[in-house]
Parts: sequence; C-alpha cells; structure tokens
Amino acid sequence: MAAEATVPAPRRSAGKRLADLFQGRPRLTVAALLAAPLGWLVIGYLGSLGVMLVASFWHLNELSGEVQQGFTFDNYTQLFTGDVYRTIALRTVGIAAAVTVTDAILAFPIAFFMAKVAKPSMRSLLVVAVLLPLWSSYLVKVGAWRLMLSQDGAINWALEPFGLHGPGFGTTAVWLVMAYIWLPYMIIPIYAGMERIPDSVLNASEDLGAKPLRTFRKVILPLTFPAVVAGSIFTFSLTLGDYITPANVGTKQFIGNLVYSNFVSNLPLAAAITTTPIAVMVIYLLVARRFGAFEHV
Repeated sequence: MAAEATVPAPRRSAGKRLADLFQGRPRLTVAALLAAPLGWLVIGYLGSLGVMLVASFWHLNELSGEVQQGFTFDNYTQLFTGDVYRTIALRTVGIAAAVTVTDAILAFPIAFFMAKVAKPSMRSLLVVAVLLPLWSSYLVKVGAWRLMLSQDGAINWALEPFGLHGPGFGTTAVWLVMAYIWLPYMIIPIYAGMERIPDSVLNASEDLGAKPLRTFRKVILPLTFPAVVAGSIFTFSLTLGDYITPANVGTKQFIGNLVYSNFVSNLPLAAAITTTPIAVMVIYLLVARRFGAFEHV
C-alpha cells in the first residue's frame, strides 16, 4: 500500500503570529503600546531637557562671543547674585500664584453651577462654552486683549462715562489676560471633582443645619481640593513659562521674556535661566502629589 502523502499545515500570516505572541502576555502588550509614546518622551522631551541642562554649564568666549563647551558655574552665579534676575523670578512666580488663586475663585461658582444646578442638557452646553475659547488661537486672544487695554480701547471707552479708566499695559494687564486665558484649565478639573460628590452628602449637610458657607468650607472644599490642586498645575505652569502675554500687554520682563531675549545672544545663560521655572515646577508637583492631585483627578 502506497504511503499517503503528508498534507503540509497551512502557513499562518504574520498578523496571526503576532497576535499569538501577545496572547496571554498582558505586560508585553502594555509595553508594546507604550513603547512609542514613552520613546518620544524620553528622547524628544527628557533628552532635550538634558541637553539644555548641559548647555547651562557652557560659557561664551569673551573675544569671539562663541559658545564654549566647557564646565562652569558662572551662569548660575550670575543668576543667584544678580538682583535683576531675582526680581524677575519673584515677579513671575508672584503673577503665576495670583493667576492661580484668581482662576480658582472664579472657577468654583461656575463649576458648582455646572455640576449641581444645571440640567443635563444645559450642562453639556456649558461644558462646550467653557472649552470654546480654547479652540481659538492664543495669539488672537492676546491681540484682542491688547486692543481692549489700549488707550483708545473698549475698556477705557466703557469706563469713561464713570470717570474711570482701565489698567492699561503693565503687570495688572498681564494678570488679567492670563487669568482669562487659563481659566478653562481650572474650571474643568473642579467640575469633574464636584461631579463625584454625591448630592446626598450636600443634602445631609443642609439637613443638619449647616449654612451654605459652612457646607462649602467643611464639605465641598475638602472633597474638591485635589481637583483644585490639579487645575492649579495647569494655570501655574502655563503662566510661569508664558512670554507672549507679557511681551504684548506688559511693560516689565518675566522669565519667559528673559529666556527669549538671551536665546540668540547668550544660549548658555538662557539655558540656565530656564532651569528656574523647571525647579519651581518640580517643587510644585511634589506638593501637588502630597495633596493627592494625581490620585483623585
């Protein structure tokens, strides 16, 4: 009897072989999914920060003005001992803190109305209304504020009948414009935090005789505080590194403007200046983590 011919097994496609490789291996699947974004983060972001940190220890040749790749602390000595740089750093951090507090105060009633008062249909419209300014260009918004704050702008025109005038260009204008631009970044986290508060908790506080202010201090604020901290990360960090708004409506220098002005003329000094907001944000993020902002929002 003739031997029966062996039928070869059908070849599996590359896609099926790849699927078999990941089947039953959740860690390998997660690693493959995160490889591209983590690779971009390490190479494109952390790598550039590392290069900038190294460049902050370089110096300029006194004769040629070219960058010398040596190791020196002269740039940091100039920053820490110069009153001008210290004043600019304190001004920038102060405005960032003022913008953060202002946005938190403005965001609370808006977020509370959206989460606890508005009907579901209106709630969706309000979320769109809050996010709508983010769809327009940042430069357009700053330009519009520049026109309104000018001497012949809309603000002075509206206040003139009352014998008043607007702030004009300056530090106050920088605070107003930044508080307006970054307000949505504070409203959305607080809104998300308030949505997680059960209505029964607020009703129980009211039934126990607590007035609205006491309910806010004892119930709402503690439960939404991690969300406030999460929103403050956006408002504080974005204000800290902004240089377009101070350049358009301000009259004094901020850290961002200082980096921009030294980027071409003195790259090592600009890199050293950039480490100041990075150090401030690292400290701020550690404090935010201490308050549980990353676990609750």
